[in-house]
Amino acid sequence: MSLGLYLHRDSPVHAVPAGAKMLGLLGAGTGLLLFHSLPVVSAALGATLGLYGLARLRPREVVPVLRLSAFVLGPLFAVHALVSGWGPALEAVLRLAALLLLATLVSLTTRASDMLESLQRALRPLGRLGVSPARLGLLLSLTLRFIPLLALWLREVQEAQRVRGLDTNPLAVLVPLLVKTLRTADALADAIDARCFDSEDPS
Repeated sequence: MSLGLYLHRDSPVHAVPAGAKMLGLLGAGTGLLLFHSLPVVSAALGATLGLYGLARLRPREVVPVLRLSAFVLGPLFAVHALVSGWGPALEAVLRLAALLLLATLVSLTTRASDMLESLQRALRPLGRLGVSPARLGLLLSLTLRFIPLLALWLREVQEAQRVRGLDTNPLAVLVPLLVKTLRTADALADAIDARCFDSEDPS
């Protein structure tokens, strides 16, 4: 199987080193979690969409991520609005949308090999504490890569269920999506084992 979601473009965003992108993602995520302000969160979401334009990503390449966001954040907004009101609900949903889009942007503009190498280099000091930088780096890298993959799978499942007239049934979409995710996880584990990945390598 392939997790090659990288889309090559000649853009300033692609030119930024992988480590700087992930550090920026960490900083932006921390800032979004600390600042509870609707204008700040809205500005962050607008800036994120601007980065997509700067990265020269076409709208059709972003639509699957937007569909996944709507599928997940729509019900979340409804529940949050009933509990806390529409203001806090809108702020929470916009915050999560910005984080999701930022993580996807990093995945689409960064090669997987560069991402994994940067993560392992940054996590190397943890080897002294008995933590495997290779294992943790692979885990974090795959987490970022799976976000846009889930968006693509959601679109595929929705299209298949639309033919059957079941696209409005949440369970008819969620169950196949969950099964596909679990099967992919098993296949990925087999692929890692076949490549003799040494998760205990302390380097």
